[in-house]
Amino acid sequence: MTDTESDLLARIRVHGAVPRHIAIIMDGNGRWARERHMPRPFGHRSGMKAVRAVVEGCLESGVEWLSLFAFSQENWQRPETEVSALMSLLEEFIAREAADLARQGVCVHVHGDLDRLSPAAAAAVERVRRETSGGARLGLNLFISYGGRAELVRAARLLATDVLQGDLLPEEIDEAQFRSRLFTAHCPDPDLLIRTSGEQRLSNFLLWQVAYAELYISSVLWPDFDRAALYEAICDFQRRDRRFGRVTP
Repeated sequence: MTDTESDLLARIRVHGAVPRHIAIIMDGNGRWARERHMPRPFGHRSGMKAVRAVVEGCLESGVEWLSLFAFSQENWQRPETEVSALMSLLEEFIAREAADLARQGVCVHVHGDLDRLSPAAAAAVERVRRETSGGARLGLNLFISYGGRAELVRAARLLATDVLQGDLLPEEIDEAQFRSRLFTAHCPDPDLLIRTSGEQRLSNFLLWQVAYAELYISSVLWPDFDRAALYEAICDFQRRDRRFGRVTP
């Protein structure tokens, strides 16, 4: 850990109000590669070290849940060579990191339209779920082949099925019932949403869950996002006044 990272971590621990759940839109891999006159897959590969740094930073600072937007449903429309490279990187990441994640107490959950994954990628997902299932220090949600609107449609269909089967009355549908049909029913909503590369949009990520999340836009491109950048975001979060629509008398 660098001196800067140590100083920032000490500040976080003094202030105490660490977000329970951080969600990150990992953006900027392609731009990072282009600036170095390299193909886009080179940027995606370089982004793997940022994933490792953020996981370690969350473990060090006491964050309980981390959600990473790894691959959107819209990303399937990218060139076949790039999609293939991304799937291969997923398999490589799991092969390289699964044992270490389990050792550190990280429990990995993978969400999205996983039926679209290749057999090899689907097998890798099942492996990391199985090997990390006992982790109790940090819950890591990986969103792959995911779209926020599609998740909401899926939840509505699940509720409609329950009503048709007589297991639920229409008047019993409330926010709690709806939330229980979301991929993230097992964890609290994000307190902090970070987007890298300076872009200022949600990109169809966790549309229900981030309703009251604090937003933090970092100009850092994802491959350069390190523990210090994460700690700076947490420090900024600790300075926020979270009122959830209320005011102090």
